[in-house]
Amino acid sequence: MATKSVDAWNTCLNVPLKEEDPEIYDIIEQEKIRQWSCLELIASENFTSQAVMEANGSALTNKYSEGLPGARYYGGNEYIDILERLCQERALKAFDLDPTKWGVNVQPYSGSTANFAAVMSVLEPHERLMGLDLPSGGHLSHGYATPKKKITSSAVVWDSMPYRVDPATGYIDYDKLEENVALFRPKLIICGASAYPREFDYARLRKIADINNSYLMADIAHISGLVAGKEAANPFEYCDIVTTTTHKTLRGPRAGLIFFSRTSPRNDKLEAAVNASVFPGAQGGPHNNTIAGIAVALKHAASPEWKQYAQQIRKNCAAMAAKLKSYGYKIVTDGTDNHLILWDLRPNGLTGSKMEKICDFVNITLNKNAVHGDRSAAVPGGCRVGAAALTSRSLKEADFEQIADYLNRATKIALRIQEKTGKKLVDFVAACAQDEEVKALQKEVEAFARSFPMPGFDPSKIDLAKYSH
Repeated sequence: MATKSVDAWNTCLNVPLKEEDPEIYDIIEQEKIRQWSCLELIASENFTSQAVMEANGSALTNKYSEGLPGARYYGGNEYIDILERLCQERALKAFDLDPTKWGVNVQPYSGSTANFAAVMSVLEPHERLMGLDLPSGGHLSHGYATPKKKITSSAVVWDSMPYRVDPATGYIDYDKLEENVALFRPKLIICGASAYPREFDYARLRKIADINNSYLMADIAHISGLVAGKEAANPFEYCDIVTTTTHKTLRGPRAGLIFFSRTSPRNDKLEAAVNASVFPGAQGGPHNNTIAGIAVALKHAASPEWKQYAQQIRKNCAAMAAKLKSYGYKIVTDGTDNHLILWDLRPNGLTGSKMEKICDFVNITLNKNAVHGDRSAAVPGGCRVGAAALTSRSLKEADFEQIADYLNRATKIALRIQEKTGKKLVDFVAACAQDEEVKALQKEVEAFARSFPMPGFDPSKIDLAKYSH
């Protein structure tokens, strides 16, 4: 049979990225170098596997599949149905859940989308919810608002009231939460955080929720990998709904999951409500390539090796926190139970914004973060530092103690530069770019970072001569 010719306007469809769009290819290669050459301490980031990347970049991206397995709005979904059911099975297995008691929707595009859909499944507009306040370590999607403005959609659609940590200890003030639940009478209480270094007391939260017969929802986006590894408290014993992202400590692609109880005494129709809230309520067709990547990651999370990974995350984070404390720094709650620490720089006279900037200059990535008592999220008093990503690169406790040493040195350099430049961030950044001590520390950190393996891609195949500055 003669081979049919390719139309001119289709010639690009089977050309490798390097040839078809070298500009985008170059950006990707430079980002690979950055990831390999830096110490990644952002608590919400991780390095996923080559297998996850292959699934996420597969031909599955071509297929539309609105609806659920066996009930799609388009044809041609026989293999997509198999994929989604397999992903659901793996999600339940990873968290050791009985499928007669729990179900899961694996379609959400992100953690925020998952949270919005989950809340929508149990609340009508303007009904009440309570979530941990953002300055106390909560997440934007839990109903955050300021006295002047409702910041997120969850605060616009529903009436929200925050609960907070004790300003003296940094721990959640459960007594005050219980008092406010009795007054505010929320229909939903959300537990979970983006910058809280301690365990949640799910049993106490369930008792508090039962005061008003409220739904209890756990957002375990940050700690789901630890929960799967049985290195964090289990929210499934007490909650009606559990949401999570699939990256962070779970080490998959960027997406979300919603687990729903099939035995909740508050609602025997949660499954239908959650599924309808995801589609068509909050989003369109699922990203099947991402669902494939999630399924691969969940297979990893159910393996015997995963518990060792989860244990090492906690060991590494505790070692880093202890070392920073030994230098005299203030760690919120005086330590950590999970993958992150919240570092309060206010006693040192340094903002989180300046610490983030100088760390960028020395090949350390972390993020500025509000600390309870801060008045502005734009100029926060601390930094959030996580251990999951570098644990994926095989770093151990002694390596994290070395990282704490780098952070200590960066802090001292920052204070010296601030003495000369004053309070303005723009002047501080300009001075960092020219500082010889900054440049020397950057070279040292780069060499240290490049000495560890890199998940997902092979740095030896990158043309360093072409892309190095």
